[in-house]
Amino acid sequence: MKKSIFLTLAACGGMLMAANDAKAQEAVVVEESLNIAEFDATPHYYNTWRDGWFLQLGAGINVPFFEQNHVDGRKAHHMTAAYNLGFGKWISPYLGWRISGLYGSMHWEDYGMSKFKAASLNFDLMWDMFNSIGGVNTNRVFSIVPFVGLGGAYGWDYEGPFSNVVDNNGTIKKNQWALPVSAGIQLRFRLCKYVDFFAEGRAQFFGDNFNNCAYGRPIEANITAIGGFTFNFGGKSFKTYDPTPYLAYINNLNGQVNDLRGELANCGNRLAAAEAQLPCPKVAPVKDCPEVAAPLFSTVRFSINSARVTDTEMVNVYNIAEWMKANPNAKIVIKGYADKKTGTSKYNMNLSKRRAEAVQKILVNKYGIAQDRLTINAEGSDSQPYSTNNWNRIVIFSQD
Repeated sequence: MKKSIFLTLAACGGMLMAANDAKAQEAVVVEESLNIAEFDATPHYYNTWRDGWFLQLGAGINVPFFEQNHVDGRKAHHMTAAYNLGFGKWISPYLGWRISGLYGSMHWEDYGMSKFKAASLNFDLMWDMFNSIGGVNTNRVFSIVPFVGLGGAYGWDYEGPFSNVVDNNGTIKKNQWALPVSAGIQLRFRLCKYVDFFAEGRAQFFGDNFNNCAYGRPIEANITAIGGFTFNFGGKSFKTYDPTPYLAYINNLNGQVNDLRGELANCGNRLAAAEAQLPCPKVAPVKDCPEVAAPLFSTVRFSINSARVTDTEMVNVYNIAEWMKANPNAKIVIKGYADKKTGTSKYNMNLSKRRAEAVQKILVNKYGIAQDRLTINAEGSDSQPYSTNNWNRIVIFSQD
């Protein structure tokens, strides 16, 4: 009898304490969810100093536009062979630089045939127009790359009927230096990850004395058309940095916290109603509560065109493994996704499958989760759980 009275008093005391806690919970202000639209979720691309290097080999023609005297009633510009060697680096998908060397002879009519040999070294700034306007795509087959340059040029072996540039001793010069500026455009065709074919035209502008003839217009020009191959060391992939990678995840958790706060407020109302019925009624025997599995929160994010689980994301795989150990009867579905703006639908379907398989392999081999508790679904890019494209490079878990 005494034991029953003690249990009844203890139950009443517990209900009173819970009611007081509930009143305190009612004072908590429920915060609003994060507004993801307020943040810049655009991924940022970059390269380390080891990445983005390329070597360029080509050949083509020179067409000099020097003094331009008429010969037999026409302007005579002779095409001669030109050779090109260059190297450079793409510092982002949009901008790059290169050192480009050109060598060849230049022939033109100046009261007879005139010619000399010339070599130039140019520093060019390059702009990938398609990546800037149409979005970054390292697998794009065709690109247009305008460029501007500044360099140095050297001419020698001058031959011709008329040269009038002299040195301090009054002797006709045998060589010339110049600082040409240039501009041009390159058409680039992707052959594979490591090799491109290119065709480009460049216009170089020199001072009037570069061809050892100084009269007429103060600026001379040479047009070069080159074709060849570009060899990309390590391919043309870029690393990405997303400044807001977890906003959707945090927003989801914030919503769940708000739901729990709402449940606490409801409990407070029910406890207040129970308090109004004091003295306490008889305490009914407590029955065993059924086990309820906790909700799944974790997701696993991936880099562009990758199915490798990074060290940062391993903590989310670990959380899932711990959840499954705490809920031994639960089964889950591992759903892999891909960004629909990167790759074809068929390629993305295979990529999303590899992402789901990578997570399954870690759960089985590293954390000892039975494979028959894991089901893989490859969602590809036809289904996009998030409105921001790069968030869809993800694996999401749900209960089977």
